[in-house]
Amino acid sequence: MIATESVMESVNPNILGAPGARALIADDQPDIVTALRLLLRGAGYQTEGVNSPAAVLEAIKQRDFDLVLMDLNYARDTTSGQEGLELITHIRAFDSTLPVMVLTAWGSVELAVEAMHRGVRDFVLKPWDNSELLKSVRTQIELGRRRRQRRRMNAARQTINYRLQQELTESQEIQEALLPKDLPQIDGIEIAVSWQPARAVGGDYFDVLKFDDRHSAICIADAAGKGMPAALLMSNVQAVLKSFASAEAAPYELCGQVNRVMCQNMVPHRFISCFYGLLDTQTRKLSYANAGHCPPMLARGGTCLRLKEGGPVLGIFPDRHYLQGEIELSVGDTLVFFTDGVTEARDASGEEFGEERLQELLTLGGEFSARELRDLIMAAVGEFSDGPVQDDATLMVLKVD
Repeated sequence: MIATESVMESVNPNILGAPGARALIADDQPDIVTALRLLLRGAGYQTEGVNSPAAVLEAIKQRDFDLVLMDLNYARDTTSGQEGLELITHIRAFDSTLPVMVLTAWGSVELAVEAMHRGVRDFVLKPWDNSELLKSVRTQIELGRRRRQRRRMNAARQTINYRLQQELTESQEIQEALLPKDLPQIDGIEIAVSWQPARAVGGDYFDVLKFDDRHSAICIADAAGKGMPAALLMSNVQAVLKSFASAEAAPYELCGQVNRVMCQNMVPHRFISCFYGLLDTQTRKLSYANAGHCPPMLARGGTCLRLKEGGPVLGIFPDRHYLQGEIELSVGDTLVFFTDGVTEARDASGEEFGEERLQELLTLGGEFSARELRDLIMAAVGEFSDGPVQDDATLMVLKVD
């Protein structure tokens, strides 16, 4: 029997219990349970007492506790501690963050090591010192609460990450659906495209629109930024551009219309560069307007021309007008449309791939098909940067047969 006076000693205010903490006390000796409950209540804890391993497991499954303070020996075995060791394993399997403290009169180094190995946070021999026991109880409850908080935060983070990943996957599928799966066949023209977003989704856009047997549009655009913001902006541009595009719409007029709409919807510090060309396969004339985009390259007879006529980027200057250029394509001509993710790819030292390297590949690949030249250029960019693209990179090669 434990003397009541030793349990009811005044409790040092520095070791009062953690607010609202609830402890489960397990021992097959009623006097021990009573003494411990009195001690912990005096320190401000809520307590519950049980006298068997089965009752412990039932209690933690039904109610929340901040600590289990338990004996190792029960009715089945009064000295080996095996019953208690098995109980520790079951508690840890149910809740690995619930602190378990062992309080036993039968102790050995081997038993203590085994208990700690199974997840016990502290091992105390009977008879105990009230102040030391209360300090340990408070410490273990606080540590347990931190572990549970970390587990909740990790679980919440995993849930958020899972949802974000789902949304990214769905966004990627939606964006890919907005791009042409199969390019239309245009008489006398071979087209090959490479589209590589830097992230799951990107701000590059390309399209080939066949209005009739004679007229087709070729478009490439690049929204400022990367990832989801750029992708959202680009989906808006794509919808607006398609609503105005037709065989009768002159490129300079279309750029002006798209620009005015985008200026109404644009957030600060965002813009879109865009090249839009209208091809007449009967006359082989390409009318175009370049809205601040990387000027496409036209390789012809060992020379390289740039398609620059147009105006500023879309989405900033609502009243700006656009100029229109026109070229007549010839058999053997190669046109390369690209976004800056191709030419601004960097190597380990920070040097950019650059337009000069792209132009050299274009002039050297005059005898290549559109697909062969596309593959050659993208392979050269990948080898130069020695890794994935740092920015959205789109390349469209057009070969005149």
